[in-house]
This record gives sequence, structure tokens and C-alpha cells, in this order.
Amino acid sequence: MEKVVDKFLRYVKYDTQSQEDVEDYPSTEGQLVLLKDLAKELKDLGLRDVTMDEFGYVFATLPSNIQKDLPIIGFIAHTDTSNAMPGKNVNPKITENYDGNDIVLNEKLGILLSPNEFPDLLNYKGDTIISTDGITLLGADDKAGVAEIMTAVEYLVNHPEIKHGTIKVGFTPDEEVGRGVDFFDVKKFGADFAYTVDGGKIGEVEYENFNAAIAKFDIHGKSTHTGSAKGVMVNSMYIASELNMMIPQDETPAATEGYQGFYHLHTLSGNVELTKTSYLLRDFTDEGLLNRKKFMQELAVKLNKKYGEGTVEVKIKDQYSNMVEKVKERQHIVDTAIEAMKEAGVEPLVQPIRGGTDGARLSFMGLPCPNLFTGGHNFHGKYEFIPLKSMEKSVEVILKIIEIYAR
Repeated sequence: MEKVVDKFLRYVKYDTQSQEDVEDYPSTEGQLVLLKDLAKELKDLGLRDVTMDEFGYVFATLPSNIQKDLPIIGFIAHTDTSNAMPGKNVNPKITENYDGNDIVLNEKLGILLSPNEFPDLLNYKGDTIISTDGITLLGADDKAGVAEIMTAVEYLVNHPEIKHGTIKVGFTPDEEVGRGVDFFDVKKFGADFAYTVDGGKIGEVEYENFNAAIAKFDIHGKSTHTGSAKGVMVNSMYIASELNMMIPQDETPAATEGYQGFYHLHTLSGNVELTKTSYLLRDFTDEGLLNRKKFMQELAVKLNKKYGEGTVEVKIKDQYSNMVEKVKERQHIVDTAIEAMKEAGVEPLVQPIRGGTDGARLSFMGLPCPNLFTGGHNFHGKYEFIPLKSMEKSVEVILKIIEIYAR
């Protein structure tokens, strides 16, 4: 049986970064390569009803081996990785028996993973740490989740004496660009409820997430020769800078935590004539998100009064909603995950997701879907790392959830 670390190290070699503003689904071909290989692995393991549809979704069934009326449980992970940093040619660095000191990610570039900057590292002294080489992201979000689900399923296949109900497996594309379940067929998937294995550090169990929207601005300027620009030129990039300075600086991701919402400058590109910029709007309450959307519209009105009507155009689109009310209707799903963690010797860490998962949208599509830890830290960047024991505990928790429901 292949260990979870071996599966993880194999999966991160696939280039599966997703891309925004692409009409194709999935947004990149690389995701399909991994999804196709995962479908083959599931078939080779002997799972039933293994399918990969036209959108890339991979579904599979591990049939029940017990004569008992049990709920059908799903486990879901996404295969794409963020495009916030290079994700091709990932070369993981493995540090065994971590001693609590700095980990040199890249000696040539002087890039260190230091507990002075990331104190959580000290919680893993003596463990094996898998990190980046300082050049790319690692891809634990969410290839760790993929590896953990695959390892748990393989364990059940190889240990038929373990009694379980019907288990559904689902792997999705394009989660990182907010389109992970655009075409997800909940009825075809066939689970009564599910867990996304897409969280962070060990112990996390999450069933609250942000309400989310994106505000996209087109800022129009007027270009002319710099030698005769006085009184004529309007530099759209300056207006974009002015717009950004109107955002409350204590309501940005770097200044907020817990249940605090934020405005996040997500993209910015342009020239004198036209600058395009987008902001992620996040809040845990419906009213809070509505106020943030109104605020962005008011900024456009103010700038248009100053620079002329039509200078600033804004379009706001809702992305996903807080799943808490949908999951609370089936509170046993969360309670079982907490019980499973305790039985696995993991201290549950119930907290809100300061982001979103496929599970948020799935919960509103009729599939209640809280989120479980993968064990990873510092996602989407060169300081990303994951302790091996955390991955192993994730597998154990998945198996414990299945076991508890079969009792």
C-alpha cells in the first residue's frame, strides 16, 4: 500500500494551476491530466461507478460492506492549485526530524522557513516537514486532501474486515478561481452529506465561511503626449491608486482575523488610458457583505463626481455564501468529525474559514459539506509546508468518521 506521503509527493509534480477569466472548464489542461490519472487509480483499486465527465469531475463509489442502513458519506478535494505563485516543476524539500531551527529552502537565494516568522513550526519538532524549495508553491492546497482521501480509500479496500457504509469520492477542478462546483452534479454524486478535505493545520474543522463577492473596476483615463499633457492627460493608474487609498487600511487581510471581514486588492493592471482592478469583498454576515458592496459603489460615485461621469465603472458579482445555516440543519456531521478527531488523538479546532471551499457552495446545492484539515500551512506561497504526521492524522480522522457512522 502506498503511503500518504508517497501519493502527495507524486501528485504535486502535476502542473494543475487554474486560471481566472478563462471560459474553458476546467480553465487549464493540466488539471485534466491529474484527474484522468486519479480516475484510473480509483478503477485500479476496484471502486465502482468511476466516472470522469466532460467537465473533469471524477466520482467514484466504495460500496457498503455491511448489512445495515447507513448514510452515504462523501469526501471531496480539489485538484487545482493557486496561480498566486509558480506551481510548475514543484520540487519538495523534505526535512526529517525537524530540530526547531530555520529550514533553508533555497541557499542560493537565501530563502529561509523560520520559526521566528512562522512560530507554528515549533509545534512539529521531531516531525518530518515537507516544504517548498523557495521557487514555487507546494500545492498542499489541495493535493494533500487528494492524497489523504485516496490513502483512506485504499486502506479500506485493503482491509475488508473494517465495516463501513457506502463511501463516495469526488475530485474537482478550478476551486482556486471560485468555479470548483459550477457543474457539480449533486444528484449524480449521490451522497447524503460530505466533507471537503481542504483545511489547514491539524485539528481544523470548519462549517462557517465568508460571504463573498468580487468588485471589478474599469478606470478610464485620457492619454496624450507627456510634453503637452497639462490640463489634458488623465492618468487612470493615478485614479486607481486614489481608489485604493480610500479603502479602510484596517480592513484588509493583513489587518484582520477571526470573524472580521475585509477588502482585498486582488488584481491591478493598466496604463494611462485604462486600468482594471478587482477587489475581493468578504464578510461573515449578509448585512456586512451588503454594506461592503454598497461602499464600493459609493467610491465609484465619488470618483465620477471628481473626474467626470463614466470615468470609473464597477461591476459587483456574488461568489459564495456562508454555509453555517445549511450545515447546522445536520449538526451531527460536525459533531461526528469532532468525535473522530478526539478518538484519533487530535484536538479539534473549530473555527471559521477565512475564505471559501467547494463545500460552501455545495451546502447550498443540497449537499451539506463542512471542511476538514489537511495539515498544511502558509498555502499559496513559497513558505508553504506540511508536517507528515498531520497528513497521517488526516487519513486517520477520515477513517474514524467512516467507522463512527458504521457503529
